[in-house]
Amino acid sequence: METHEHLYKTRRVFAIVGMALGGVIIAMAMALLLGFVVMWLWNWLMPDIFGLTAISFWQAWGLVVLAHILFKSFPHDKTGHHHDDHWKKHFREKFKSQKERDDAATKPEDHAS
Repeated sequence: METHEHLYKTRRVFAIVGMALGGVIIAMAMALLLGFVVMWLWNWLMPDIFGLTAISFWQAWGLVVLAHILFKSFPHDKTGHHHDDHWKKHFREKFKSQKERDDAATKPEDHAS
């Protein structure tokens, strides 16, 4: 019995490490792709439209980081909350009320004799 538990735990550890490694590889691939997309769009549009020079991959990445700093990192309203918090709260309340209705509908009624 003990070897089966050990084998199961070993497989589980390898699965977790594999998923983490796969997630890192996917994130790196997406980051690489995003940099190339920004570079391609810039080099395709900006020189013709505004007369700007072409940029390298790392300059495109710098633009991505700059855009993230400017548009995503700071709160969007005066209360100090991020804009997304409103939607999270809205959907939490919606699903909570739906769950309460479902629970009430499936709860067996108490019949007093």
